[in-house]
Parts: sequence; structure tokens; C-alpha cells
Amino acid sequence: MAAVEQKLYVFAHINSQSVPCGQLTLTEDGPQLLASSFAYGLRYVLRPDALEVDPVSLSLANKTAVRGKTLFPAGDLSWFGGIRDAAPDAWGRRVIESRLKVPANSLPESTYLLHAGSQRVGALDVRPSRDAKPSVGFAQWGDLQHLMEAARHIDEGLPVPAHLEEIFVEGSPLGGARPKATVRDQTEILWLAKFPSAKDSLAVPVIEAATLRLAAVAGLTVPAVQLVELGTRTVMLIRRFDRYWASPGPEALPEDFSSSAPGEGRIEKRLGFVSGLTLMACDEMESPNKSYGALAGAIRRYCHPDVIRDNNRELFERLVFNILVSNDDDHLRNHGFLWDPRIAGWRLSPLYDVMPRPSVASERNLHLGVGPQAVVPRSTMHLPIASDSHCLRGQRPKASRESGARCASGKCALKSMACPVNRSRRSLQPFAIWTMFQRVSYGSCSHSNAPDQVTPSHAFSSLNLPRRRRSK
Repeated sequence: MAAVEQKLYVFAHINSQSVPCGQLTLTEDGPQLLASSFAYGLRYVLRPDALEVDPVSLSLANKTAVRGKTLFPAGDLSWFGGIRDAAPDAWGRRVIESRLKVPANSLPESTYLLHAGSQRVGALDVRPSRDAKPSVGFAQWGDLQHLMEAARHIDEGLPVPAHLEEIFVEGSPLGGARPKATVRDQTEILWLAKFPSAKDSLAVPVIEAATLRLAAVAGLTVPAVQLVELGTRTVMLIRRFDRYWASPGPEALPEDFSSSAPGEGRIEKRLGFVSGLTLMACDEMESPNKSYGALAGAIRRYCHPDVIRDNNRELFERLVFNILVSNDDDHLRNHGFLWDPRIAGWRLSPLYDVMPRPSVASERNLHLGVGPQAVVPRSTMHLPIASDSHCLRGQRPKASRESGARCASGKCALKSMACPVNRSRRSLQPFAIWTMFQRVSYGSCSHSNAPDQVTPSHAFSSLNLPRRRRSK
């Protein structure tokens, strides 16, 4: 089959208005995407509030350099990361394939892009022409039961009955592998509904909601989460953090996007979104070879200077949290960034897609690398075997204040594991993880029992976890 060029138009939602921002050209050979190019609209680039489609390959930091130019993806990629983030991922593709009644992954990327509709993640839309109209909006709260039933049909590979076809609009723009759809509640706020799957051996929506609530208690930035019972099944609802409510006009911005709500003439607006995969300018197959340190470097390079310190600190805290809850689904698509119009720059998004892996193990394995060597914090905690129960029950043991102390007896608080002070081990043991988590939690507080403060920017180079083992 000969390669074909498809010309599509990219729109950006700016101050509740959808404006054309450029032309996207995809070179395709059947389902294989060979190459991409993009050209910003001449007038769009001159807008003071223009949203950059991709902060790496399509940056608007130097508008003169890109105006009137044909641009290509960084790193010899076939995709622009910002466009890829606006395209449907695993679940969205399944919904589109079910609607068109075609085999999995058999469509050109341009078809997936166009069938995702206008209500996709972030502030971008892709349409077949400059004059094409946006697609319709979202289902309402009362449609959750129907959406869950339609998602079940797709999840099990069954045809979707005509009366359930609303899923083709509500579910097609979405990423991730699990069944989901977008709905509005009674106040018109947008939520992402994550449904249980027939393949689940655990109550996945309940566990994910509990983990996010735990993250909020630990001080991480987390969107609002709630659980809804539909018959015998439980649905997790997470508030869409790429939407907010504000009065009309570019200057009308809330102090807190996450708590903004309709009323008093406020309208819904959208925030640009890109993933860590885009900020790292890499392909998904390269993700397991990347590290938190590299992602921290991308934050320093592409996020707004005012938020770099706080964002890297929170990224480090998320790293530790992922260790503690055994979340090894921390790939680069599950780290997001939002365009914040208040500072006209990118910042770390709220936490999402955190799901513990049930296991019994003496090591924690993450998707992303953590560092070249396990270096134990100065204030190392270890107790004789007789005190094991204190640690296992979550009680705080007494800390050894001897800087750089090593276990002379070979006995430590968790007798099934090597002493966390032993630097010959390349993996960070849970006892040392607990110590580090305490340091992150206390920060620079003056509590008499607070361990010494950890500087997140240095911590990336001082930790190591073995990456997730691949099945053969």
C-alpha cells in the first residue's frame, strides 16, 4: 500500500473559544504512521494568549522562529507528543473500533484522531477541515448506568446495542486501558467515570480511589474523587482537572482551578495538557529506560520558573509514595502537565492513575528509574529483631542518630530483608523507604522528632529501585 498524506486542522480552546491554530500533516501507510509535520497559523502565532501545541517540538517561546515554518517532531519521532496526547489511547481506540466494527489497531492514526471528537483531554481538538464544527458534549449523571453497561460490552468484545451507543461519544477521546467515560454531575462539573472490568479479581475502582485519598492525606496534589454504587458494582469518579469554571474574558482566572464551580455567570474553560512522554520527547517503547531524574530535568527545562522547585519536590514525593503503595504503573503517560494561564507556562498536573500492585515482596519495582545507587539517609532507623512488630504495625520506632551507621550484628527491624543500611544492596528496602517518607513528610518543620530534611533535587541521584521485570 502506498503512503498517503492526510491534512488535518488543529484547534485550541482559548477562553472558551475554539480557534484554529495550525495544520497537521500525517504521512500514513495503512495503520502505520510514517511521519508528521505541523505549521502554525500566521495569525494564531501572533496571539498573546496562543497555546503551544507541544512545548518541545512546537514551542512558542520564540514565535519569530516558528511563524510561517513547517515544523517536525523532535528526536526523529513520527508523532508530535502534544498531538499524541490529544489522541485516544488504548480504551478510546477500542471504543472507536467497536463503533466502526473493525479489528484492533487496524485504522490509520488520522481516523483515530478524527473519531475521538472535540471533548478530548486537554485544550486541543483535531478536525478534518478548518470549517468543521466541534462534536457534541457529554452525558449526564443519570446516564452512568447505561455508560457502564456499554463499557462492559466493549470490554468483553460484544456488540454495543443501539440504546447504549452514547459510549461512542463519551468514551472515545479517553486514554488508559480500563473502561471509562466522561459525565457531568447535577451542577455541570465534569467527571471521569472509571468502571469495573469483568477481568478484575479485585475491586479496582475502590482501591484506586482509596489510594488517591491516601495520597491527598500524604500532602500530594490530588483531584476530587468519589465512589458511586450502581447496583452491585462500584464506579470511581475523578474530577477532570483539565477543566475549570471562570467568568468570561482572559483576565477572569480563579485562584484555585480545582475548586472552581459553575454559577454567577461563570463558563467552562479548558487547560492545555501534555504527558511526561511529550516533555521527554520520546516514544512509549523508550519509557522504561527513562528515570525520575530525567523527568525532573525536563521540568526544569520546560515548566515555568516559578513552579520548578515546587513541582520537582512534589515529583520526588510522588516517587516515594509510589514506592510505598507498590504502584509500578508510573510510566511517562501517567505523569501529566497543565498549561496554567495565570503564569503563562506549564506546571505539574494533579496525581492520577495510581493503582497498587498486589504482591508480597522484599523490594519495590517501579517503571521509571530512580537513580544509580541506593544511598541511605543519614538518620537511619533500625532496631533488633525483637522490635519487628513496631515497624510492621506502622508504629514509629526510635531513630538511630548515628550518621552513616552500619548494622554490626546483621540484625535489623525486618528480619526477612537485608538491613537498609547495607549499601551493597542495589534496591531500597521498605524500612529505608519509610525513613525517607518521614523526611519528605516533615520537610523543614521544627518538630523535635522530625528527621533531617531531604532536598528533592539531590535525592533523584541517590536512590535506586530495580525496574519492573518484564515477562518473557
